[in-house]
Amino acid sequence: MPINEALLAAMKAATLIKPNVRKTYRIQRAAEALVAKQTPPNPKCRIEDAAVPMPDGHEVPLRTFTPIAPYGTAFPGADAVGAIVAGASADDAGNITPRGTILFVHGGGWCTGGIDLYAQACAHMAVRLQRRVVAVEYRLAPEYRFPTAVEDCYEVARQLFAGELPISGVGGGTVAAVDHHQSAAPTAPAGGGDISATIPAPDPDSIVLFGDSAGGNIVAAVSLMARDRGEFMPRTQMLLYPVVGNDYNPETSPFESVRTNGTDYILTAQDMADYIDMYRSSVADLTNPYFAPLTAHDLSNQPRTLVLSAEYCPLRDEDEAYARRLQLVNDNVSCYRIHDGIHGYLLNTSAVGLVATTYRIIEHFLDGTPLEPAPGTGTTANAPEGGDAWQDVLGTD
Repeated sequence: MPINEALLAAMKAATLIKPNVRKTYRIQRAAEALVAKQTPPNPKCRIEDAAVPMPDGHEVPLRTFTPIAPYGTAFPGADAVGAIVAGASADDAGNITPRGTILFVHGGGWCTGGIDLYAQACAHMAVRLQRRVVAVEYRLAPEYRFPTAVEDCYEVARQLFAGELPISGVGGGTVAAVDHHQSAAPTAPAGGGDISATIPAPDPDSIVLFGDSAGGNIVAAVSLMARDRGEFMPRTQMLLYPVVGNDYNPETSPFESVRTNGTDYILTAQDMADYIDMYRSSVADLTNPYFAPLTAHDLSNQPRTLVLSAEYCPLRDEDEAYARRLQLVNDNVSCYRIHDGIHGYLLNTSAVGLVATTYRIIEHFLDGTPLEPAPGTGTTANAPEGGDAWQDVLGTD
């Protein structure tokens, strides 16, 4: 589907001048931190910080976003992509029982990104889906190479399923509550406290693992690792333009999207090759299924899965191939291609339509909400030429 020519020209120009990640990942991290500081907090969430000890003694930071108002509630400074729903008001604040918990793993090529950069996206996710979102600040490459990030997220997931996370509402322990928003909405309690006597372990069926890009890679790896180790088993995972392969050389990759989408759409094939090299500890990692899930010989006994690919992403074809392989040996696998999508749109403030489409598909997957045209239109929101804004790749709908 042809992308808008003006937008394409702008993306090509931006891609051409984008710095090399190998040389600038530290600068990118600093820039992301500055951007995160300028992002206003979402008054529709209670936000808490905590840390989880790893077996090696390192503490992995977590940030929890708990919805305190229905999606669409009119709050001053509400997230830009929220819609106003008839009947919702600030009076509803605090009267929310989350439908479940999303363990969110951020993207950034395993080298950048973090819970500060993703704070606005996580808050919107919590409010839109009416679920508590627990975001993980796993250790980054190249300082910490594979399998550190996967092991960090695996341990957080294990503790979540065991009811051991020090997060209010998702298990026992002590939480240091940090109020990240200054508003009239209800806030987190001041200070910590032992909540183990009052908060039960979550229902495993209510837990969803969700990751975008490199975070999607880690989520897929955690699900494979959980199956192999037998300590817990995720019931549901959602992968947004995940990295699941290991070859981004246009001359050798088996996937056409590496060639057609690998030069002009912000994330390039060369970027992916650089990220892979910065993440791996050895050449042998390239065929480790916890590094590149698509290389796994056995994809059986995996969670109910939603894969979302982006039309103009170099990872598109490998994502859809992964979904097809999962479908061969698992029930309840869905895959949708987001039309006009580029890699990383979850954080793109100009991609409101793409984000809205994504959440409509997620609501359909999680809650059975019908995939229908947007209100007030005869077609799907953000749909080019009057068509759908997505393609059902597996034909499961």
